[in-house]
Amino acid sequence: MKPLLPLLFASFVLLNSSLAQDGFRPLFNGKDLTGWDGNSELWTVEDGCISGKTKGPEQLSYNQFLIWRGGVLKNFELRAKVKESGNNSGIQYRSRELAEVGKWSVGGYQCDIHPAPANNGMVYEERARGIIVQNGQSVVIDPEGKRWLVAEREPVKVDIAEWHEYTVIAQGSHLIHKVDGKVTIDLVDHEEAKRSLAGILAFQIHRGPAMSVQIKDVMLKELPEGGVTAFDKAALPATAKPLEKAPKGAPKGKAKAAAPGAPKTEGTGK
Repeated sequence: MKPLLPLLFASFVLLNSSLAQDGFRPLFNGKDLTGWDGNSELWTVEDGCISGKTKGPEQLSYNQFLIWRGGVLKNFELRAKVKESGNNSGIQYRSRELAEVGKWSVGGYQCDIHPAPANNGMVYEERARGIIVQNGQSVVIDPEGKRWLVAEREPVKVDIAEWHEYTVIAQGSHLIHKVDGKVTIDLVDHEEAKRSLAGILAFQIHRGPAMSVQIKDVMLKELPEGGVTAFDKAALPATAKPLEKAPKGAPKGKAKAAAPGAPKTEGTGK
């Protein structure tokens, strides 16, 4: 039997060569955490994958993140293969560090990796607006922060304990998430006071029950400047309907989720 690590490395090289032709570059070398910054008690590299693990509810008092130190991202497409068990995780982007909360704390847009189908692949804004748009929804946020549901489709359903590719596309005020190439959310965010057009990239490890997240094939393509559009209410489809604003309260839980379109709570990341 051939050793596992050489096979994994060969697969990593072939994937990177293919995607490089499309303008993507790897952010993880498959060997160590060079270029990344996080709590060494939580993050390691195992079997050619980024590995994050917690031991139980008492270990963390707040969510922590593995932060990419390669720069600030504006317009981009990110792809990463992820599997998670025990709790939930997420891909933070256009985010900011929150030193007032604690080391390796991050707030901002998140592509959620969550066992509840409505929450998997959604936009959750860590320590800010909470759940913004769920799996299966297309939403426009107007300049006053009112959310308009402009389309609905069947949520993309997967077992997050298995490997799946998560994609984040950010172009100006337009955000798209995908799981295995299928669109989970489409968001246009016109709320200038709260949206973010640039920020850091990070992976989440969640406080609470013991959990494990593995990440590999992290590939980035930076996109051209632009893409910020003006809000035009007249351009909303006639079928668009307002979504109730999420009330302030407890953040998203480990596995609970309301059906798309139902009111949710505003998160604090705790």
